[in-house]
Amino acid sequence: MKELAKIRNDVVGSLLRPAALKQARANYDEGKIDLAELREIENRHISLAVKMQEDVGLSVVTDGEYRRLNFQDSFGQSVKGFDAASSTLQFYERRVDGSRPLQRWDIPDFGEPKGAAVSQRRPALERIRLDRNVPLEEFQFLSQVAHKPGKVALIGPDRIAQRFDWQNSKSVYSGLDEFVADVVEVERQIISGLVEAGCRYVQIDAPGYTAYVDPASLTAMRSRGEDPQVNFSRSLKADNALLAGFGDVTFGIHLCRGNQRSMWHREGSYDAIAEQLLNELNHDRFLFEYDTPRAGGFEPLRFLPKGKLVVLGLVSTKVAPLEPVDEIRRRIDEAAKFVPLEQLAISPQCGFSSDVVGNLISPDDQRRKLERVVETARRVWG
Repeated sequence: MKELAKIRNDVVGSLLRPAALKQARANYDEGKIDLAELREIENRHISLAVKMQEDVGLSVVTDGEYRRLNFQDSFGQSVKGFDAASSTLQFYERRVDGSRPLQRWDIPDFGEPKGAAVSQRRPALERIRLDRNVPLEEFQFLSQVAHKPGKVALIGPDRIAQRFDWQNSKSVYSGLDEFVADVVEVERQIISGLVEAGCRYVQIDAPGYTAYVDPASLTAMRSRGEDPQVNFSRSLKADNALLAGFGDVTFGIHLCRGNQRSMWHREGSYDAIAEQLLNELNHDRFLFEYDTPRAGGFEPLRFLPKGKLVVLGLVSTKVAPLEPVDEIRRRIDEAAKFVPLEQLAISPQCGFSSDVVGNLISPDDQRRKLERVVETARRVWG
């Protein structure tokens, strides 16, 4: 097995944005500083974030996604072809106005003439193509400042397809099959660049997969004239196509139920999709959210093939209270009834800041949560 495929502690990706970094981004959006000044500030805070992750003992580290306003920018900011525009910090702050933590949240579409690609459902004006490899740019700096292996997260084809206004793109794409084929080609170019630069752990963020167990999301698909099972099967094939031929690179895939300002937007257990997903996807690591009853039980893990790992997201990034080690170990023991302990690992349930607004916890809470992940992994697996 690939070395990074075996690690017992993991981090999903995004970290809380420091106040000074948010202010720098606001200043850039308002034209008060230029891109070079923004990059200098980002670099300084990324270096500190990497040191924090290494100090707590994580096996892999990320740049906190500090250059992104939203986790989906890994694709949205890398491509040309959408009828879209760049976002601002103010846009994401406005998007959660009036929301309440720990509530279901439906992603608003403000109906703006040109919203950000992927984070809003935008049509295509021309075929999607790679314009700049944003994840590669991120990794190039991360690899300069990190002593531990650097990990990069990309938004997966399933989510991109769900956030594509194909109904108003028929002059460009005949349907979702043709669009997803272009998405795969672009993302393979992104991954190729990462691999050539030395990245050995690529995570695919796939929050769209929980739509296939969420009644409201299934209804929305059908209302758009889509067959959920066709969408699901297409996305499994697309995710596998991303991985093909990349040799010793570890690939993980992360499933969650939404993560904006300590809110969520889907519910439902993995039961209905686990057998097909775990057996058809070729990823090495499956990072599954398991911090609340919305995820259901561990029974679906019985379908995990030999040689694969499930990373249990047992530590919440949404709330401040710290999970006791004994409670986390008890839940790992429950999971081990369905899949061997040697095929398990642990991580936070999601990122701490899927967009620039971030969850309603403090930086100290965040550090303690990561320390708890590392401590628990050491106690369980040594």
